[in-house]
Formats: sequence, structure tokens, C-alpha cells
Amino acid sequence: MTFYWPELLWLLLAVPVLVGAYVLLLRRRKKQAVRYAGLAVVREAMGASQGMRRHLPPLLFLLALIALLLAMARPAAVITLPSQHKTIILAVDVSGSMRATDVAPNRLAAAQAAVRAFVEQVPSQTRIGVVSFAGTASMVQAPTLNREDVLSAVNRMQLQRGTAVGSGLLVSLKAIFPEIEFNLTSDDPRPRESRMSEARPLGESRAEQKPEFNPVAPGSYNSAAIILLTDGQTTTGPDPVEASAMAAERGVRVFTVGIGTPDGQVVVGDGWSMHVKLDEDPLKKIATATRAQYFYAGNTPDLLKVYKTLNSRLTLETRETEISAVFSAVGAVLALLAAMLSMLWFNRLL
Repeated sequence: MTFYWPELLWLLLAVPVLVGAYVLLLRRRKKQAVRYAGLAVVREAMGASQGMRRHLPPLLFLLALIALLLAMARPAAVITLPSQHKTIILAVDVSGSMRATDVAPNRLAAAQAAVRAFVEQVPSQTRIGVVSFAGTASMVQAPTLNREDVLSAVNRMQLQRGTAVGSGLLVSLKAIFPEIEFNLTSDDPRPRESRMSEARPLGESRAEQKPEFNPVAPGSYNSAAIILLTDGQTTTGPDPVEASAMAAERGVRVFTVGIGTPDGQVVVGDGWSMHVKLDEDPLKKIATATRAQYFYAGNTPDLLKVYKTLNSRLTLETRETEISAVFSAVGAVLALLAAMLSMLWFNRLL
């Protein structure tokens, strides 16, 4: 346990002073009892238990005072509490490969069912946004507390051509950091940011320059997270692993969910066929780079388990938290108990 204001711990020196004053007061009363024989007889009649009862209220009051003094120093401890994640972005793959039925009834329908189950379990104070991606990515529901809007956005998802996993990740990241810039037409989504660290162009004033971006530790941003659900097969857009580096630099964790089976399935369309299978390697790299976790979901029950696991991970967090209120509450209860016992036994407050 640590203290935010440790200098106030000096106030605890008042405790031994009070104990000493209480002992001196007892000795003074003892001398008075010796001077009056009648008081000594009454004391013997009271017995040892009555004597101990006399000291209990002052002892409780002393403990209450210690608790309140500790509360003034603002104690903090590392405990597990609901996390500070206030925004969760769900990025769902709606590419043609999600029509595969290796996850019944098909990958997209199974993903939608799992997302709905997850949304119902997320704490009401957490905002949820939805991004869908195929050949391009779009924000179909901005982060909101309205669960009906989120579920409506999920239900409206339609299959499209192409798979740009990197684009889905970057659009999700922009929902968290609107000021972020990237290039969705290049394998490296950060060409503009890389030029920010180069020399200032001729004729551009320092006031016109954008502030330099300072990366933070991966996984250190505790106000938002991204859940990326896809079969992992990128066919267009930026490299998803490069895109995940931008999330890692901003401390945002990207939990990846692989939907499908490693063996895959042949999907047949109008005059074409394509073998689609789960590509886990980039999803594992994304999760590792952002200090998150990869989950494999081969069927609908597995998807539901995955989202329940994600829910528990996103809503609980071990961190240092101030616990002054706990000490204040303990002090108040002890002081009240001391006063009640003193009134009950001796008809006075201490």
C-alpha cells in the first residue's frame, strides 16, 4: 500500500500522545478511588469483565481515529476493479469469404450472433462503436451508449467484395483518435506521419507544423480497445500488421478473433469459386504487437465463449486505486460503534 500524501502520516504521532493521556487519566482516577473506600468496594464488585468493558469504547474510538488519519494521507493499493475502458470498437469482416458455412449457419451470421451476445453483456456505461470492412472500411455506428443503435448496425451488415483487414483496423483506430492520419491505398499506412519527423519543408513556418507524435507503451491506453473479427485473409488495402503498429504506438489493444476453420471451404458465386480459409498468422501478430490476445473461434458456441472471455478481460483491470473512502468508512463505523456502546453501558459519550 502506498500514500499520495505521505507527509500527513506525521499526524499519527498524535495516537501515542492520546494513549499516554488516557493512561494518566486512569491513574488519576485510581488515586481518587483509593482515597474513597466506597469507590474501591464498588470497583471490586464490578469484576474484571466490567473493567474491560470500560476500556472498549475508548479503544474503538482510537482505532477510528487511526483509520481517519490514514484516510487523510490518501492510501492507494493495487486491486482489481472494473476497468476504465470507456469505448470498445467492434470491427467485423463482411467480405465475401464470410459467407462460408464452415461456421454454421455461415461465418457472418455466426459473428453477428456473437456480437449481439457480447453487446448485451458490456457494462451500460461503456460506449460501443461498429466498423464493417470488406474491400473498404466504414464506421457504421459511431461510439454510443445506445445498445439498440449498435444492434441495428450489426443487423444491417451485408456481404461485399474484397477484404481489407488493415483498413478496418485503421478506421476503428480513427474512431478513438479522430486526429489520426493514414493512407489506405498503401501497404504502409504511415507515409505522412513518417515525414513529420523529417526536416521542415522550405517556406513552411514552425507555427504551420503539426506537433510531433510521441509513441506510448503498447497496451497502456486504458480508455478504449478494439475487437477485430475476421478470417484474416487480406486481399487489398494496407498491411494489417503495419496498421496494428499505429495502434500499438498509441497504446490501444487490439483483440483479434479468427472466425472460420484452418482447412476452410470452397465458396461458389456467379461463375466463380474461391477457397477461403482462416489465416491466423497476421491476427496473432496484431494481438501480440498491441499487447492483447488472439482467440480462435471455429464454430458458433466457440464464438460465444470467446466474447464472454473478452467481456471479462475488458471489464476487469488490476491497477493502483485510491482507497481513502474505505478507511474513512471504517473510521466512521468504529466511531459510531464506540459512541453507541458508551451510551448503552455508561449513559455518556466515551
